[in-house]
Amino acid sequence: MAVNLAGEHRIAAPREEVWRALNDPAVLRAAIPGCQEIERESESVFRARVKAKIGPVAAAFRAMVTLHDLDPPAAYTIRGQGEGGVAGFARGGARVTLAEDGGATLLSYRAEGQVGGRLAQLGQRLVEGSARKIASDFFTRLEAALTGGAPGGDPTDPPRADP
Repeated sequence: MAVNLAGEHRIAAPREEVWRALNDPAVLRAAIPGCQEIERESESVFRARVKAKIGPVAAAFRAMVTLHDLDPPAAYTIRGQGEGGVAGFARGGARVTLAEDGGATLLSYRAEGQVGGRLAQLGQRLVEGSARKIASDFFTRLEAALTGGAPGGDPTDPPRADP
């Protein structure tokens, strides 16, 4: 099943700080809902373990993410794939751009992906709604990490994405 998302989020931090945060495993671990572990293997490769619950399907995903078309601190393309055992798989990519907005940053993204296995059986509306919720939680946590605010909740708790 295909999943497509696009959006933008204004982050109250300078573009260079947002860029650094998007490439810092410690910040990403705190920002990614359900992230249990993330390691940088090289300048452009990350490996992660993330717990997620989408509707009735819960799984621990092992993922690899690669960064392409790097244009620091303005943009990059993310490509990734994750395996969640019997729950299924997810793979896809996103183009992320950062634009200065006064003293803040406007982060825009356009993502396309595929899910399979039990996840695909949940239906397009539930999966896309859950993906939007996880993305929203990510941006809230990322901004909290950048501004010293409290994102709320334990970052290792699996995200519950029931739209």
